[in-house]
Amino acid sequence: MDFENKILSKEISQFIWEKDKTLGTAESCTGGRIAEAVILMPGASNYFKGSIVSYTNEVKEKLLNVSHDLLEEKTAVCEEVAIEMVKGAVKALNVDYAISSTGIAGPAGGTHDIPVGTIWLACGSADDIVTLKLEGDKGRDLNLANATTQALHLFLDYLTERLKNEGEQEEK
Repeated sequence: MDFENKILSKEISQFIWEKDKTLGTAESCTGGRIAEAVILMPGASNYFKGSIVSYTNEVKEKLLNVSHDLLEEKTAVCEEVAIEMVKGAVKALNVDYAISSTGIAGPAGGTHDIPVGTIWLACGSADDIVTLKLEGDKGRDLNLANATTQALHLFLDYLTERLKNEGEQEEK
């Protein structure tokens, strides 16, 4: 795990712990790497409840309640699936927030419409989710490392924005 992920994990832990919130992950292509990055911080068990590694559509459907029709119509590599994975993880893990990833890390598996390196990330609460699409194939290892780091950045930005807005509401 690189130094940047450790810093991101520390900042996330401070936000989550301060607000007495909980976190989980639902990962497909990253296979648990985001969860691994989150638990870099001692005391992560105070806010991190767990991860569902949903590498297959069957697990996405059964454990995360991702729509079978959506998976058939749009494939697992789309924004809508990433969003459903967050919602499913929030419910299944009974957490306040979740981070999800779904994509094609490579080296094979891509298509003309969804090339290798296409990865959708999502994070948030059950009713407030943000997404990010990564594109560009840098090789499997770099695709996965980049997705993990970008997922942490996305979630930290999400928390920063929400907590800033929360603070402004309290001042009024």
